[in-house]
Amino acid sequence: MTSVIPLPLSCPDCAARMPETAAFCPGCGRPMPTATRAEGKTGPFSEDVAAALAYFTFVPAILFLSLGPYNKNQFVRYHSVQCLLVWAVAILIGIALKLIAHVLFLVPVAGPLLVVLIWVMGGLAALLLWLVLVVKAFQGEVFQLPVLGNIAERYAPVIRPERTP
Repeated sequence: MTSVIPLPLSCPDCAARMPETAAFCPGCGRPMPTATRAEGKTGPFSEDVAAALAYFTFVPAILFLSLGPYNKNQFVRYHSVQCLLVWAVAILIGIALKLIAHVLFLVPVAGPLLVVLIWVMGGLAALLLWLVLVVKAFQGEVFQLPVLGNIAERYAPVIRPERTP
């Protein structure tokens, strides 16, 4: 006897049935709305704009965590805390790379080239991560980094809406 897996959701565009965990519709390929989205306005900025601004250095993140209407908004708080955690990890990685660079500079020709390659690749990775975080926050989505996002959610839990069939 074969067991039937219940498919409680249907695509709003093509009405194809799919499991709750589907990120894309199997019928038409459209993305399914699974992420928590910002909906309101907090102070002079909307939630999504304030969350995206939190990633522009650590100063706006600290301001949003300490100023009136923003520190009560869970969406803005989450992105601000995640931004500060990303900055802390970036500083620690920068210190570690600086120490590694001092050792690599002792290697005659390959050492300095390797140091430059590591710094360029690290800078590009940091820029790509920053762009993803800003764009996702501006789109009003909670983009949770693997470890840092879990820590940020402990300090600013974001309520995730239940999906309706």
